[in-house]
Amino acid sequence: MMSRIKIPVFLLCCFLNLSVLAQTPKTLHSGEIILALKKLQVLGSALYIAAHPDDENTALLAYLANDRLMRTGYLSLTRGDGGQNLIGAEQRELLGLIRTQELLQARRLDGAEQFFTRANDFGYSKHAEETKKIWDKDKVLADMVWVIRKFRPDVIVTRFPPTRDAGHGHHEASSQMAIEAFYAAADPKKFPEQLKFVEVWQVKRVLWDSYSIRRGQFTNQPPDSLKTFTVEIGTYNPLLGKSHLVIAAESRSMHKSQGFGASKPRGGRTDNMSHLAGDTTKTNLFEGIITTWARIPNTQNIQTLLQKAYQEFSPEKPHLIVPQLLAAYQALEQYPRPDQTARYWLELKKAEIKEIIAACLGLWIEANGRTYSVSPGDSLNIQIEAVNRCPYPVTLNSITLLDAQNRSLAKLDKLPQKLSGVDMFNPELKVLLPQDIPFTQPYWLQKAPLKGIFQVDDLALIGMPENTSALKVNFEVQIDNFKLTYTRSVTYKWTKADEGELYRSLEITPQAMVNLEDDLLIFASNAPKTIKINVKAGKDNASGLLRPELGTGWKVEPAEQVFQISKKDAEMSLEFKLTPPSNFAASELKIFIKSASDYSFKPAYGLHRIEYPHIPIQTLFPEAKAVLQKPDIQLTGKNIGYIQGAGDDIPRYLRQLGYQVSELGEKDMEGDLAKFDAIIAGVRAYNTQDWLKHDHEKLMEYVKNGGIYVVQYHTNFRMVVSNLGPYPLEIGRERVSVEEAPMRFVDEKHPLLNYPNKITAQDFEGWVQERGLYFAQKWDEKYQPVLGCHDPGEKELLGGLLYAEYGKGRFVYTGLSFFRELPAGVIGAYRLFVNLISK
Repeated sequence: MMSRIKIPVFLLCCFLNLSVLAQTPKTLHSGEIILALKKLQVLGSALYIAAHPDDENTALLAYLANDRLMRTGYLSLTRGDGGQNLIGAEQRELLGLIRTQELLQARRLDGAEQFFTRANDFGYSKHAEETKKIWDKDKVLADMVWVIRKFRPDVIVTRFPPTRDAGHGHHEASSQMAIEAFYAAADPKKFPEQLKFVEVWQVKRVLWDSYSIRRGQFTNQPPDSLKTFTVEIGTYNPLLGKSHLVIAAESRSMHKSQGFGASKPRGGRTDNMSHLAGDTTKTNLFEGIITTWARIPNTQNIQTLLQKAYQEFSPEKPHLIVPQLLAAYQALEQYPRPDQTARYWLELKKAEIKEIIAACLGLWIEANGRTYSVSPGDSLNIQIEAVNRCPYPVTLNSITLLDAQNRSLAKLDKLPQKLSGVDMFNPELKVLLPQDIPFTQPYWLQKAPLKGIFQVDDLALIGMPENTSALKVNFEVQIDNFKLTYTRSVTYKWTKADEGELYRSLEITPQAMVNLEDDLLIFASNAPKTIKINVKAGKDNASGLLRPELGTGWKVEPAEQVFQISKKDAEMSLEFKLTPPSNFAASELKIFIKSASDYSFKPAYGLHRIEYPHIPIQTLFPEAKAVLQKPDIQLTGKNIGYIQGAGDDIPRYLRQLGYQVSELGEKDMEGDLAKFDAIIAGVRAYNTQDWLKHDHEKLMEYVKNGGIYVVQYHTNFRMVVSNLGPYPLEIGRERVSVEEAPMRFVDEKHPLLNYPNKITAQDFEGWVQERGLYFAQKWDEKYQPVLGCHDPGEKELLGGLLYAEYGKGRFVYTGLSFFRELPAGVIGAYRLFVNLISK
């Protein structure tokens, strides 16, 4: 029988919303403690499901978590890797890292928890059938079922309808698969390998949060035939001093990479809920579901103790209810022979009670490394801080350091220790890390992602938003006769003069990190090219050998070089001369490393950090390699001006071709623009650079006087000018999402297709993610369409590349996704882009 199956403790703990994964320790004020005490008496849960970061209805999440006091989760099927980035140049997996952390920051504000599947956001999709095929639907569905069986939601709410009205193939698929997962999670024949760890789970119902449709046949709300009931989610929470709509706005504003800063509405809001699967309801989400301690038999004593703690809570003397909380904790531990449902809620509520006890005591415990990074085999000093800031007696019995695999690495000897509110107990723990401790690489990026799915083999990791801590400390404390264990991540804490106290995750790094100046190297001829390789030490006295390896016929001088760096974090540069074979078209350069402690060469890894003020610092160790290309490209002109927009790396790759690229700001508009052979506006420049509304006419005058001005894709939303070009031009939302879509030359003799490079159908092979986006939808007859393309079964679009002569110069608008193709090394895209900026 299924009731014999137990969820391993490590799996259950991974799904508890504790501070183990948090970057900055959180303390609860009195209102939050009261809210937590109320939540102890609620045994219900809801799981929200959608496709991307920022799809979630943060207002509903805040309402469910803080008003209904339900355990609330958001399952985003993807990490948003295929979106656009309004704050920097990161794309694909790097953007996915940013958006993952934006979601986690949002959840810290609205009180919900965050989960993912392995689905890779491959870019815009126009229908669910394409999406499910590329995602490897069965694997993504298995992940959804896995999350449902572990999280055990009473209800599922989808962000989108399971129809084309969802407006995006990922959106449509997320709802269709939520319904399918609803049935599969309760079926023991579906994904039976999961049942070694979890039980089947029957969700009560699936509802569509149907306020969301803004396009298609449902303009504002669904027809009455689909409406089930309404929910007032704009309620005010006096314990938090905010309405749930204000909390939602703060949460949603964390999606800064998507430009989703939101105002804070203070009024109410009603959402419609529509039935999709399971039991119907006409009143509320949890109709027919027991969400109190009555859900578990023989728990009246637990309920009484928790109710008493709530009633007797004193904001000025919170420690007075600690005895009741300890008694409730003991009753939970001593509950006889719990079944699966009882065990789930008992473990969850024990974890909640422990954190409330710590909050009531003012108990502060943390562990911080003396450095933010350390390498395998190296030593680390960890500073412990522990203080009990109330008169209730607390004794610290033991401190144990563990790694991510729960291996015990060190223990503190100076114990037990009574904790008081007077003195901070801050001993130091020293550990020698094992040689086999893994790098802190995001788990879903440890293997190269496939187009539609990340490769993750460890079932325990699937669903998790990020890695568990590389190192953690178990603090066993004794309060009266009770022993409680608190787990805290080992972090790094420092102080900045302009920001104050800050935290970041502890990083486990390679002993030496190897970065190439560019991950794409362009050879204009067979002449040798000297490359510079930067080596950064992850420890003191890092030494070894570096060896570049290439394909047949390449010559590398020298074949290998010694590196020796005495101080951690210091760097040195090595140069190698690469000589290509006479007939090469494309190749790959890989760097191998042999450290002093290694017996053979291994692939080298670089270091890439992402730092933005609204998210914790993210660190990635990409394989040290580069693509080498020899494009057949003719260049004219040398001096290019570039106006950065939302952020892209096109200037970097134009410099590789041999152009001199100057990045232009507002002050540069006062200078002589005629010195530039061409000026390029980066993606969304007119959406993000306010100064362009004052200087746009100067750019039009530059064109009129003989210049070339190329404007890449923009959106009509928040554009600082009404018209991008010299003649009327309207940007739409149309796009071609299939990267293999055939391209038709409207006029094969058009100069953009012939000078200085002859463009052929071959130049559109190997494009990535899409052909283009935000094509022009209306334009003056003075613009000439150059290319036509369309997704399968749709009408041809001509607004992806428009050309217009104006005065002595020319203006070009393009929605083609050059900002993706050039970093990907698509040579045909380079050839066409060069034509756009050539006289």
